[in-house]
Amino acid sequence: MANTVLVETSARHVHLTEEHIEILFGKGHTLTHKKDLSQPGQFACEERVTVVGPKKSIANVIVLGPARPASQVEVSLTDARTLGVDAPVRESGDVAGSGACKLVGPAGEVELTEGVIAAKRHIHLTPADAEGFGVTDKQIVSVKVESGDRSLIFGDVVVRVSPKFAAAMHIDTDEANAMHASGVVYGEILA
Repeated sequence: MANTVLVETSARHVHLTEEHIEILFGKGHTLTHKKDLSQPGQFACEERVTVVGPKKSIANVIVLGPARPASQVEVSLTDARTLGVDAPVRESGDVAGSGACKLVGPAGEVELTEGVIAAKRHIHLTPADAEGFGVTDKQIVSVKVESGDRSLIFGDVVVRVSPKFAAAMHIDTDEANAMHASGVVYGEILA
């Protein structure tokens, strides 16, 4: 397949500010690196929190590092319904006016007045990768994924280009379940 990119499933997770890390886990606490993620400099942490919505809570939600300028909770739309939270589909970091929740850690709680989103499906590419695929930053593309009896074409996929990225498409668990994803999955970018 020409123009193929690795497709990864991004499960629910939380990004935290330094201030919120200290409130949730204790004064002077720093995130504990568990394993590297596919994007350079990003990592899964040992730390977990409970996300509390108006309807229900979801416990044991993983924290990703490093610390961010704004705390953000990324959930699937199914998770959002479970929590009772309005989680608009947005690019990471675009949290203005998004859903609210409470985060509970072992040392404290944080009320987020905004920050809960369902991440817009996206592709991380380096400038060289983007040039090779014939796409540009912020371009909207479709991606065809062959997956046994549940093959599909994802539309409205935003291309994100930075020299800090590694080539990978990210979808949430609802989207992965829709195509019955298992094992290593690749998609074909249809520009």
